[in-house]
Amino acid sequence: MIPEPTIGTFSRGLTKRRHLPAALGAGVVFQRKRSKGGNLSAIAGWGLKDNTDRARKYAARHGLPYLAIEDGFIRSIGLGVNHAEPFGFIVDKTAIYYDATRASDLENMIRDNRSSVDIRRARGLMDRIVGEQINKYNHVWHSVILPETRRPRILLIDQTRGDLSVEYGLADADSFLQMLAAARRRYPDGRFFIKTHPDVIAGKKKGYLATNLPADATLIGEDCNPQALLRQVDHVYTVTSQMGFDALMAGKRVSCFGMPFYAGWGLTEDRIRSPRRDLPRSIETLFDAAYLKYVRYVDPLTGHPCELERIVDRIVGHKRVAVQNAGKIFCFGVRFWKRGIISRFLDSPCADVRFVRSAAAAERSGLNAESRIVLWGLRRDPNVMDLARRHGIRVARIEDGFIRSVGLGSDFARPSSLIVDRRGIYFDPHTRSELEDLLNTVDIDEHGREMARRLRQTIVSMGVSKYNTGRMASLKLDVAPDRLIILVPGQVADDASIAAGCVDIRTNLDLLREVRRRCPDAYIIYKPHPDVLAGNRRGAVPLKPVRVHCDRIVTDCNISVCLDSVDQVHTLTSLAGFEALMRGKTVFTYGRPFYAGWGLTDDRHTITRRRRCLTLDELVYCCLIVYPRYYDWQARCFVRAADTVENMHRQLGKGDVAINPPLHRHLLRKAFFLLENFREALGFR
Repeated sequence: MIPEPTIGTFSRGLTKRRHLPAALGAGVVFQRKRSKGGNLSAIAGWGLKDNTDRARKYAARHGLPYLAIEDGFIRSIGLGVNHAEPFGFIVDKTAIYYDATRASDLENMIRDNRSSVDIRRARGLMDRIVGEQINKYNHVWHSVILPETRRPRILLIDQTRGDLSVEYGLADADSFLQMLAAARRRYPDGRFFIKTHPDVIAGKKKGYLATNLPADATLIGEDCNPQALLRQVDHVYTVTSQMGFDALMAGKRVSCFGMPFYAGWGLTEDRIRSPRRDLPRSIETLFDAAYLKYVRYVDPLTGHPCELERIVDRIVGHKRVAVQNAGKIFCFGVRFWKRGIISRFLDSPCADVRFVRSAAAAERSGLNAESRIVLWGLRRDPNVMDLARRHGIRVARIEDGFIRSVGLGSDFARPSSLIVDRRGIYFDPHTRSELEDLLNTVDIDEHGREMARRLRQTIVSMGVSKYNTGRMASLKLDVAPDRLIILVPGQVADDASIAAGCVDIRTNLDLLREVRRRCPDAYIIYKPHPDVLAGNRRGAVPLKPVRVHCDRIVTDCNISVCLDSVDQVHTLTSLAGFEALMRGKTVFTYGRPFYAGWGLTDDRHTITRRRRCLTLDELVYCCLIVYPRYYDWQARCFVRAADTVENMHRQLGKGDVAINPPLHRHLLRKAFFLLENFREALGFR
């Protein structure tokens, strides 16, 4: 058997990069001082840092290749100094891209890459990166608005002190001062703006141009999206910053006062020359070499190597949700263990999430008309509602999503999806919700319907449901082939959807009586709610009267298995009715759930506001793709519904999650989930 390749490193930081082994195609192990290199295929170190000398000498002594590792040009969602996990890695076997004193793998690629460039792919990706405002860190999407002027607007890019790209880019601290002086000489009537590095803004590092600026230079001291800023300027000056290449992609004029990887190829105005870079190259050639061939990408969700297109999709998906979170967000009545969870779903660099106990505390914390108010579910605090009215703020409500977790929320399992509704909430038919508005008005094209169809088929084939608990083994029923089989899913007695959505029948037992009355010859299966079976919520029905009205009670069985075994589902407001629709079952509603009234269910009660007859895929598109937010706790970013479904399927592959395990295991499970949530609330990762 051929052993797996292994790469050694003297950097403990490299061993903590979760996706680095996938990028390298080999395991990464920490190399101790006296270890031998016989079983290693290479030695890796971080760029040209001083602490890599030992690694380079070790590699030379043992005849091993040395790999210089660096962050990719599209690195992560979030700043590295804030511990955001990278998904783009540079692996250079010769030097490193920012070392202009000698040729790197990237420089050689650019020189030799002229005939092998896929121009259409490179141009398409550059246009998408610029259009979607994608950059190295992807942690902020807004921009400062520069003042209107007829004078030229000149952007000068500062960098962090000690940045090796400055030293190895044939520049120093004086280069920044020379850059500023040259820009002012060229544009005597210009408006000058200094872009500070994000790490400086985060308070982690210092820059070169932050002090002693002339009166006609304005420091941009707040974090902003580079592409959004570049759109507003006429000329970009840089020493060696990657933002200079962002500017080239955006079609801006760029002057370099050092020798970054993109200088010397005829695309920039260069203060320094490199004799090795004597051939003009197109922007597509540089992009193809740097972004498509030189950087190795790993899908942060699956942990598998991927192409840049997949990374762009991930960033755009995260951005779609992140841009909705902005301003001061005041969350009322949220228990401490839930605060870390709520913060993640409301996360954005533009958001200031605050947890407060009362309306008075919110006003003391600076609540004003620009703020937002968030409540969980249907909670109605009169003081909070009065506060919202006085300031003209519409209250947003948060609830669990329809594909929630592997494990019960009442066992403290973290949700993979939440709903943030700024109009009402989906389970309350007394008022409009954002979901109801979507279902009434949205025009879904063929692409959207196809997305919904694929998602629905994936959910059904993988057996995914809201909580994903219980045995996945098929349900064995001794029933005559022609006998109607009905599932009646139990609900939590004090569930908000019962209080808001039921009219005349409000209990599980009354529902069973009515179903038996309507279908006296049917084989009726009753499945108590998993929260009730786990002993976490109210709603248990005495078994003796239940057995009078049903033929079988199913307990520790996954809801998807039950749905596969029946012909019809009769429910008050349970989500199981929606899950049954996705599996092609006939559904009867006795309350007013969110999926009733759209022509897909047989309803005991009508809701006159629901005016359209929808197809199943139109319902799925609105309810699962557009309405909820999905978050991946490992990748630390917002994701698509399909990603969450696939992740849950992978978790289910590790074994069934018992609904009602032995007490000691149940308590251990709850303790583990609760500890996880406390760590999140306290800011530990």
